[in-house]
This record gives sequence, C-alpha cells and structure tokens, in this order.
Amino acid sequence: MLIPFNIRKLYEKIQAQLFEMIPEKWDRVYLYASVVNRFQNLETGEMFFYYYPKSVLKKNPINVYEIPNKFNVEEKQYFMLADKLYSTIKELRNEFKNSDNKVWSNITISIENCQFKIEYKYEDLVSSNYNSNDRHIIWRHQYLKIPITSFNKKEAKMIESYLSSQEYQKMQVITQTEGMYKQAKNNKIIEYRVERSLDKDMINTETDAEIEKKVKSQILQM
Repeated sequence: MLIPFNIRKLYEKIQAQLFEMIPEKWDRVYLYASVVNRFQNLETGEMFFYYYPKSVLKKNPINVYEIPNKFNVEEKQYFMLADKLYSTIKELRNEFKNSDNKVWSNITISIENCQFKIEYKYEDLVSSNYNSNDRHIIWRHQYLKIPITSFNKKEAKMIESYLSSQEYQKMQVITQTEGMYKQAKNNKIIEYRVERSLDKDMINTETDAEIEKKVKSQILQM
C-alpha cells in the first residue's frame, strides 16, 4: 500500500517526538491515542504510551507519565511535549479527513525491531459499552502482554467479555508498517537529571491512573 507523502511526513514527526520524550535507551514503544468528535464537532480524546528500557534490570514497561517523577523533569514542560505529540496525531487524523479516507477513531503505534507500525481502528467510542479506563486495561493486556492473572477479578472478566464481544469480533483494523525513518533524530529539548538516588529510581508510589489524571485535562478537548 502506497503511503501518501503528507502521511509519511507525519509518521516521521510522530517518531521524532516519541524519541524526544524518552530519556533513556529503550527496546520498544507502544502508544495508544483516540480522537472523538462529540456535540458541535468538539474533539476529545486520550493518549498514553509505554516504553521498555534497554536494560536487563528493567523488564517492566514504563508509563511515559512517570518520567517527570523518575528523571526530575519539570512536569509542565514535559506535558507540553505530550500536548504537541497529541496535536500531531490530530493532524494525522485531519489528513485522513482531507483525503476523503474513512476517518479512524483510535490508533496504536508500536516501534520495535526497527519497524514503525500503526494500527487504525474505527470503533464507535461514543456508543461503546467500554469507557476510557476499560480500554486502557484491555489495551495493556493486548499490547503490553500483561497476563490476565495480573488484573483483579472484575478487570479480568471485563477483558474476557470484550475479547468475545461482537464489538471486538467485527472491528475493522487497517495496519501500516514502515521502516525506521533515518531523518528522525533523538534531539531532546528537556535536560534530564540522571544523578538520582537508587531508591527514587526504583520506587514510584503513584499508580498509572493517578499519573495520567494529572495530564488528562491537558489532552481532553484540545
């Protein structure tokens, strides 16, 4: 499938912005974002992503919203980068609108083994039986390969219900895969402070939900 030049340039831009937001070497990255048109065409949505550090000592995925706390970065400055990334994802969606293609509702981007992969989905998120938190849980199970046994009983039941639902079985998914862009450079605007103590590096007392709550208001209604 031939990818239009404007779409390809936005892929490159997204990749560069992802690189900019991760302060250490990593093996792979997974990102989810949605954009939904509501009343009077108001756009709302969400975005979260995780990366796996390139280290034998750190096997678990890192929630990107943990970075300000883990690397002593000023939160406002860092979340501005998240805003810019989400804005680029909205640009990508607008390109689909302008080219008369079917407009997607949510995407998953993965960067792994020198491949940039993007999955476009066309779910009706407004009428869905699953809310934002549900989708996050399901997505983590599907893409981060978190075992279903790691979730509580209510969450595990919800995941199983979703995977056997008509909503999931009939979902349209279009996938595009590209090689890594040579033009993408890891130029970080933020100066990360890495001389942190071992305890601060290894312990994070905030949950994913608490961390993301801080930035959700900056993503919604952008």
